[in-house]
Amino acid sequence: MSKKDRNRVCPAELAGGLDNKIRRLFQNPVKILKPYVKEGMNVFELGCGPGFFTPAIAGLAGNAGSVIAADLQEKMLDILRDKIRNTEFEKRITPHKCGKNSIDYHGGADFVFAFYVIHEIPDKERLFTELYSILSGGGRMLIIEPPFHVTGEEFRKMTDIITGCGFRLIKQPRMFPNKAVLFEKTV
Repeated sequence: MSKKDRNRVCPAELAGGLDNKIRRLFQNPVKILKPYVKEGMNVFELGCGPGFFTPAIAGLAGNAGSVIAADLQEKMLDILRDKIRNTEFEKRITPHKCGKNSIDYHGGADFVFAFYVIHEIPDKERLFTELYSILSGGGRMLIIEPPFHVTGEEFRKMTDIITGCGFRLIKQPRMFPNKAVLFEKTV
């Protein structure tokens, strides 16, 4: 697989493969996020796709929390809107369309979650500068990248860029076979 293929955005036509019961057996959203998302948090989910993690995030954040579910593709956000329509989460989840070269979000967040999406973004320094600006002081960011699309060297370079943008590395949680890292915004 070429680097170009590894770094392409997953098309909305493949959304069904991103959100299914079999995937939940291996990547349980609540199990992955429960240590990080707390009641009342405002969460920014980067690359939400069809919303595989989004309802779980809203459930963990509770009635006092909220989720900005951001994606580059309007079709993915449409799938998410359909999924949450007439549910308890509809008022707590706000779909947000990112610009081609910017997340284009100017609100605040206590936590940023990015699952299998950072490798698709060409200008990582710009991205992490933007994410730093939306996080509250002491806010945290959890990034999980796929084991076969992202090499160890690429992952180390990414973490260097993130620390260069002002984040402090907290830990690298074990999420075999994935590559995961937790950062905190320094104040």
